[in-house]
Amino acid sequence: MEKGSLSINSENILPIIKKWLYSDTDIFVRELVSNGCDAVTKLKKLISMGEAKADDSNFRINVSVDKENKTIKFSDNGIGMTADEIKEYIAQIAFSGANDFINKYKEKMDEGSDIIGHFGLGFYSAFMVADKVQIDSLSYKEGAAAARWICDGGIEYELGESDKTERGTDIILYIGEDNKEFLNPYKIKEILAKYCYFMPIEIFFEDLNEKKDENKNNEESTVEENNEQEEKKPVNKTNPLWLKAPKDCTDEEYKKFYHEVFTDFNEPLFWIHLNMDYPFRLKGILYFPKLKHELDSIEGQVKLYNNQVFIADNIKEVIPEFLLLLKGTIDCPDLPLNVSRSFLQNDGYVTKMSGYITKKVADKLNELFKKEREEYEKFWDNIAQFIKYGCIKDKDFYDKIKESLLFKTTKDDYVTLSEYLDRNKEKHENKVFYVTDEKQQAQYVKMFNDNSMEAVILDTRLDNPYISVLEMYNNEVRFERIDADIESSLKDKDENENEDSSEEDNKNNESLEKLFRDMTGVENLKVKAESLKSNQVSGIIQISEQARRMSEMSSIYGMSFGDMPIEQTLILNKNNDVVKLLLSIKDDDGRKDDIELVCKQIYDLASMSNKPLDMKEMTNFIERSNKILELALKNAE
Repeated sequence: MEKGSLSINSENILPIIKKWLYSDTDIFVRELVSNGCDAVTKLKKLISMGEAKADDSNFRINVSVDKENKTIKFSDNGIGMTADEIKEYIAQIAFSGANDFINKYKEKMDEGSDIIGHFGLGFYSAFMVADKVQIDSLSYKEGAAAARWICDGGIEYELGESDKTERGTDIILYIGEDNKEFLNPYKIKEILAKYCYFMPIEIFFEDLNEKKDENKNNEESTVEENNEQEEKKPVNKTNPLWLKAPKDCTDEEYKKFYHEVFTDFNEPLFWIHLNMDYPFRLKGILYFPKLKHELDSIEGQVKLYNNQVFIADNIKEVIPEFLLLLKGTIDCPDLPLNVSRSFLQNDGYVTKMSGYITKKVADKLNELFKKEREEYEKFWDNIAQFIKYGCIKDKDFYDKIKESLLFKTTKDDYVTLSEYLDRNKEKHENKVFYVTDEKQQAQYVKMFNDNSMEAVILDTRLDNPYISVLEMYNNEVRFERIDADIESSLKDKDENENEDSSEEDNKNNESLEKLFRDMTGVENLKVKAESLKSNQVSGIIQISEQARRMSEMSSIYGMSFGDMPIEQTLILNKNNDVVKLLLSIKDDDGRKDDIELVCKQIYDLASMSNKPLDMKEMTNFIERSNKILELALKNAE
């Protein structure tokens, strides 16, 4: 056997590569199967160019596990290598056979021709799990002799003749004790499914120990026959749906592909088929699943491929962060990867790719809004969280999608921002009222409805930053929660307003404020008496929009602005009979108990429409309500 030494063409020597080349050990399966696909692809290209003879071979990759002999074997029937080529491509670390092949035949190759390997280091991932690696290869070239290469992970190797008789390459890994987990057939099949499910050459798997065992009983033999039948089927799909032209794909095919790839039994709402050839090649399918109400419960999965080789899930350098809430597959042969194919170089190319994907998603949503608005409105509640998050994270996405943003109203329909502002401009200009809890704020909603007014529903934690973004991008527009201010449209316009009455109102408000602070114990409470159109409402709580937002944001992000309470204003309705009674007896010292009872009840009733009462407040409210009922019955007698 000829003796030789590895030629090191990089700063790293093999032991360092063995330890640090990849973050995930199981990637060796992907790399060696990819090399086999490359070998087959090269031969097919040579045949198509007349550089090699065609035969009846069914091109394939075989992966087999022999637990007894502690080996994993990767075989292909591709281009094969001579002894000299093994020395050139294998014994020189970081020399890329794929690059050499492309450079040699680039004038004859089509622009879309792809060879997976580009780095020359993938083969050495074998040493991450193997104590020894053996290569047996027979070149497609006529008269070539089969060659065998053996290396135990050091810089020494052996190269000589092999007894291999069929064209192609066998790579045999002698698995080390520390990595015997990879001798489990189920684990290898799992890794093949993870990384190689869409590789372009058929891949077959065998458990050699199962075939060797001839002493199984009849029942086991039946199981073995079934397993052998199963093993005759490839473990991968060589033509993923994203390779087809969108016009040739049916809805049934899209749904089937979704269920198969993501094991989600729910139907996707709709999808976007990406298909681009210039200035970079990118294909894929993005699905809009039915998203849950809260953002932190959404789990998306966008799988990234390079020439049908799985790279990783959810790589935010390529796929905008907000799109990672979706599910999908993206295949980009031009992806600029580093040596391990696991991380992206940060360059303008990737930025353009990310921008393209964002544009295609926005275009699809705008198309649905313009052409199928009724259907789009049905989707809205299920995709709103994704879209809102996208607007917060990506100004470019907001600019593209802003005319298609919807709001659900308290009238149970959907409007855009401009539509809401237009149909409410006579009552309030450039202001959007919203509710965060329809049940909690039902009293306010009723007041709005009774006066032919409406609010939009913004009831998730994401909506606080979302409306801040909308205000930033629409300078004149302001969002106010329905309890932040009493709109003039809700006030009784018959009320006489002059300077004298205004002064009297101020004095009255001051005395009411002192009364309610004394009776309720709420020191920061402000009180105003107003004539509201609805006489059914005794009082409502009003809280500054800015103060409430700051309080909510501090709660969400764990910030602290001290223990300063939020200033609130109790609006007493002078048109309400209970308030009228209170105003008539508020200075009667002989009815102090009644006054306290009414003040506390009005305040709690108003508070209940603003926020839930705590345990103590609710207990007091119930006891007080019972007392009021008793007094009412006594008076009735």
